[in-house]
Amino acid sequence: MRKISLVVVAAMLLSAGNLLANNTNDEDKPSKTLITQISKLLSKNTLTESEVDAKAYVRFTVNAENEIVVLSVKTENAVVESFVKAGLNYQKVDVTKMIAGKVYVMPVRIKG
Repeated sequence: MRKISLVVVAAMLLSAGNLLANNTNDEDKPSKTLITQISKLLSKNTLTESEVDAKAYVRFTVNAENEIVVLSVKTENAVVESFVKAGLNYQKVDVTKMIAGKVYVMPVRIKG
């Protein structure tokens, strides 16, 4: 009987550890309003057919003046990389719940 209770306690500790380790922190994700604003900033593009429907991952931060500062753009296409940097870098945005200086990563898809 003692072994069974010991096994039950060990199983409870393991499951509690898994729950605590699997925290999905919404603070690391950009807010919905910022995603909408970034979408509008990148909506006017003059990219060719081969550059449209490209995917990129943008690492950025928001400075004290509420401007996006692009740190890096990870994509296979250099034209898309420069388009995203030029379209977002130092653009003023209305941010709420964003911490100035914190690094955010956002996937971006360029559509035609």
